[in-house]
Parts: sequence; C-alpha cells; structure tokens
Amino acid sequence: MSERLDPPSGAAAAGVTAGAPPSPSPSPSPSSSSSPPPPPSPSPSHEPEPLQADAARAPEAAAFRRIGPAQWELPASGAMRVPVRVFADATLLRGLDAQALQQAVRVAALPGIVGASIVMPDGHWGYGFPIGGVAAFDETEGGVVSAGGVGFDIACGVRCLLTGLAASAIEAVRAPLADALYARVPAGLGSTGALRLNASRMHDMLTGGAAWAVEQGYGRAGDLERIEARGRMLHARPGQVSDRARERQRDEMGTLGSGNHYLEVQEVVEIRDAQAAAAFGLRLGEAVVMIHCGSRGLGHQIGTDYLARMVEEAPRHGLVLPDRELACAPIASALGQSYLGAMRAAVNCALANRQILTHLVREVFAHFFPAAELPLLYDVSHNTCQVETHEIDGRRRVLHVHRKGATRAFGPGHPELPATLRPVGQPVLIGGSMGTGSFILAGSVTGETLAFSSACHGAGRAMSRHQAARTWQGCAVVDELAALGITVRSASARGLAEEAPGAYKDVAAVVEAAQTAGLARIVARTRPMVCVKG
Repeated sequence: MSERLDPPSGAAAAGVTAGAPPSPSPSPSPSSSSSPPPPPSPSPSHEPEPLQADAARAPEAAAFRRIGPAQWELPASGAMRVPVRVFADATLLRGLDAQALQQAVRVAALPGIVGASIVMPDGHWGYGFPIGGVAAFDETEGGVVSAGGVGFDIACGVRCLLTGLAASAIEAVRAPLADALYARVPAGLGSTGALRLNASRMHDMLTGGAAWAVEQGYGRAGDLERIEARGRMLHARPGQVSDRARERQRDEMGTLGSGNHYLEVQEVVEIRDAQAAAAFGLRLGEAVVMIHCGSRGLGHQIGTDYLARMVEEAPRHGLVLPDRELACAPIASALGQSYLGAMRAAVNCALANRQILTHLVREVFAHFFPAAELPLLYDVSHNTCQVETHEIDGRRRVLHVHRKGATRAFGPGHPELPATLRPVGQPVLIGGSMGTGSFILAGSVTGETLAFSSACHGAGRAMSRHQAARTWQGCAVVDELAALGITVRSASARGLAEEAPGAYKDVAAVVEAAQTAGLARIVARTRPMVCVKG
C-alpha cells in the first residue's frame, strides 16, 4: 500500500491546460498585465518576483502518494495531462510552498508534456515554472517551449576547478587571496568587464560559446572536454537576439553579476564515493574553486522579449494561459524556433562568460601559487531547454527537456560524457549557501527513467529575498561567516542579507533526498573558505 501525505494547503490537484478556460487568475499585479514589464537596466541576476498566488481560489487539494524512496506523486486530474512528481523526503515535501505545487500542476496541463511535471528536492516558487522544475515535451504531439520553463538567467550554471592545493595553503593567504579575487573578478549589479564586443565579436561569441573564448586566449583547449556540449551549443541563432539584449551584454563578458551568483574557494571536507572522487580528481583536504553565474543581461533580456511575444501570440496557437508567466509557443512554430535559437545563443554567452572568469581566476592563483594549473573538473548549466532522447513507455522519443533550476545528470556510460568520466557518470555540481558548503554528485543510470537524467541544482530558497533582507543585515552576515572561518567580499550589504545562509533550505537534506531517490549519488562535500559575491 502506498503511503500518502497531505500536500501543502492551497495546492491544486487540477490545472489549466492550453485550449481550456483559465482558472481564477492570481491577484492583480503589474506583471500580470498583457504588456511586458519594462526591462530593468541593469538587471538583477535573479528572476522577477513571481505573481502572488491566490491559494483560496485554488481547486480542491489532493493527496500525494509515496511511489518510491523520496518519490511522491500527485495523480493527474482535471486538465492535467500527466501527474506531478516530487523528489523529496517527507520534511522537504511538507515545506514545499503551495505556489510551487500550483505551478507544477499547471505545467502538467501544457500541450505535449510527457512523463510527469517534476519538482526537485530544492524546488520552490518561481516565475511560471517552479524553480527546481523539469518538464519534457514532444514536438510531434504539439509540445511547447516556454521562456518561463527556462528562466531569465538562461544557462546559469556552475563550474568547478581543481587546485591541487592543500586547504592549509589557502588558509595561509586567505584574506589577500579574497582581496585579489574580488579586485580581479568584476561582481555586482551592472558590473562590467574589460572586454568590449563589437557587432562581429558579439556574433562570434553567441555562436562559439566557450570555444570562442578559448580562441580569444581565455583558457585552454582541454577545458572544452569538461564542459557540456564541449563548450558550444549548436544551432544558436544570434539573429533572433534583440539589439537591446546585445547592447546589455556588450560590456558584461567576464563578470559575475549579483543575486545568488558567487565565486568560492572551498575545501573538500568529506569523500562519500572514493571511486568517483578519484575519477573527478577530488582529494580530501584539498581546495577547489566553484563559479556560479549565467548569461547576465543578455539572457534576462531574451527572457523578457520572448515572454512578451509568447503572450501576444498564444491565441493564434489556441493557447489559453492561466497567467502570462506560463507563456509558451509550439516547438514547431516560427516563434518557438526563434526562441530556441536565441536561448542557445544565450547558453553560449553563459559558457563564454564562465570561461573568461576561469581565466581571471587562474591569473589570480598564479600570483599566489605559480605552479597551480587549476584544471577544470566540469561545467554544467541548470536553466536550459535541451533536445534529448529518452525512453517513455518503452519507446525512445526525441524530447525538449526544460530544466529550470535543475541540473542535467547523465549516468555512467552515457555517450555524451568524456571518456575519462564515462565510467562513473557526469559530475553534478550543487551549490549550497555561503555558510553551509556545497556538494559534488555523480549522475545515475536510474535518473534517466526517473527524471529525464536530472537532479537538483542547489539548496533552494526557504524565504524570499525581501523577507531575508528584513531578517538579516549584511554586515552581521559577514561577521557570522568570519567566525566560521569564511572570508566574504561583496559589493552589496543588502545582497549579502538576501543571500544569508538561513534564507535557504538545508542543502544536505536536498542532496540526501536526491541520492535516496536515485537521481544521483553523493561524491564529496565541500566547505567555503573564500566567497566573492556581487
């Protein structure tokens, strides 16, 4: 008999599907009007605040049933085409906000969705789709692509560099190293870098990604082997990127941004899988560097541009949206293809950006540790839509897999992995909060059937940025982290308050749930020593 758990109050068991009458709309909000929101300049690196959900108007709540270890399902009903599946332990599930569940239910009603509308252990309320959401669509069945299903910070992701240095060596220069990294790596809202792109170089960057950056002298050719898609997303269409998006990115290459983006020097403090750790080059007591950032203003503008266009064109495709945040277009439509081409250009922008940042980090480390080479362990994005082949009901199907705040996690033997990593699976980089550390996982074979080869991407917020800013003060956060041996450098006291460790879920519980469910297996845990934030 399956175990049942009541979902959070206000969660809906039925959603609104394309072509069906919309459910009662959320409370009025400037962002719920038919006109697009004015693009902020400069943009934050995070998404706009979501619409306020009206839980009182939500359809009657149904019960989850446990279908496996750390696996829960809300059966399809009403307009839902597929069930909602949540990967979490009971505590995380009870803490899942009703708005995120409502969003997952609505995603389950979109045309062409297959399998399930999935929420990861770090899931929480987002913009349109929940953050931590995964959904796959079949173009041959009228499947759609959604700007809200990818997010505004397109291809935001994490890369990890190996230093080969003992943490004690970092500790000896921790403060000056933090100062040097902060001085060399532009960070903060609207930060700009030394690189200026004219129209020709912008086009080359948007088509070439990290491979273009290497050609420009940023990094090494060997880095590309350890980046998704070998550092270059094919079929990018820079011509579908607006002039406004290009303009916003012209001076932002090689910059960290703000919000939850960071550069951290971390110590490996626990090894859970010795074989995978050896394959990844991870050693207990050594330092690694993690870089978390995305496509900056360009990605945000692409999201803004196409959200408005998808809302405008929805009626032409027979799509009735419960709210504008769920705007989408048929994959096969001209608009759907235009968005995919622009999104892939933004993926290349993010890959190039992290490659340039890697070069800057290596320059700083070379000053303190001339022999350190800082090879790349892996780079993986967690806000994308990728064309992949997966088995559904015993049949291999080509799908457009949306991962919003979710990480692709290929298991051992997957042909897209480099030969050196194929025996153990893809590195899955899970960023925690500033005070709690991060995790490195390895993809699993079972994850393909469970969640389209997907896993969590971080700790996941437990409270909004506004609430965090009212709860903590940036200077107090710095002092508390300093007492833990963590040196923080940031341009924004408010940004530090928004990113206070207490504003996030327990990242250890998140990754344990992912492992228990079979999405990925834990390889190593790290703790922060130096943190640079915008």
